[in-house]
Amino acid sequence: MDILTIRDLRVKVGNKVILDRINLNLKAGESYIMFGPNGSGKSTLINSIIGNPLYEVDSGKILFMGKNITNWSVDERSKLGISIGFQHPPEIMGIKLSDLLKLCLEKTSRDEFTEKEKKLIEAFKLTEFLDREVNVGFSGGERKRAEILQMLFLRPKLLLLDEPDSGVDVESLKLIASKLQQYIEETGSSALIVTHKGDILEYVKSKYACVLLEGKTHCFVDPKRVYETIKKSGYEKCVACEVRVTEGW
Repeated sequence: MDILTIRDLRVKVGNKVILDRINLNLKAGESYIMFGPNGSGKSTLINSIIGNPLYEVDSGKILFMGKNITNWSVDERSKLGISIGFQHPPEIMGIKLSDLLKLCLEKTSRDEFTEKEKKLIEAFKLTEFLDREVNVGFSGGERKRAEILQMLFLRPKLLLLDEPDSGVDVESLKLIASKLQQYIEETGSSALIVTHKGDILEYVKSKYACVLLEGKTHCFVDPKRVYETIKKSGYEKCVACEVRVTEGW
């Protein structure tokens, strides 16, 4: 079953067309890797799926679990089960990490974390950060660990991850990716992971990869093969490859 379907999507920022006639199908219970050079439109696609109003859908459709959400607000899409992890998680002054995590869990500030929740916080090595303001003074790895933990507490059906491996050390990447994979396997949720690197492929099991180039998707089997081709010959060589997915994208 397709959890996300994008048909002939055209997106503008201001008067500039960033994406043109994007088509994409994501199956439930699968993780998808998206490669692409800087400025190719990867972040634009992620923001369009979540409904960021700065990105104008000029034409086309976004379907989530069979529902046309093209004109839905960010809040409506979030309640439906879509969550986003930012490339550069912002600092939030005046808000403790513990309070934000409880908000994700639909708890009040007076509620306590369950033992299971405490174990996950500890697994992400964030227990000592609970009383600190969100991301204030956090390293790149600490920010990303906090961001992914918030997403997992939201229990989304679709995780949109904009370069979760950017600015992250090897230990944090392994932790983040392993927990993401565990969540996908346990819940049957799906993930669209935007990346420039192949390191995350060591920990996330994915059958599908896609190259976004010049505002269009070019899709293939086997993420590791795609990544090796990119490293060896560049994005255009990948796009020219004849080995493409016959179904699923």
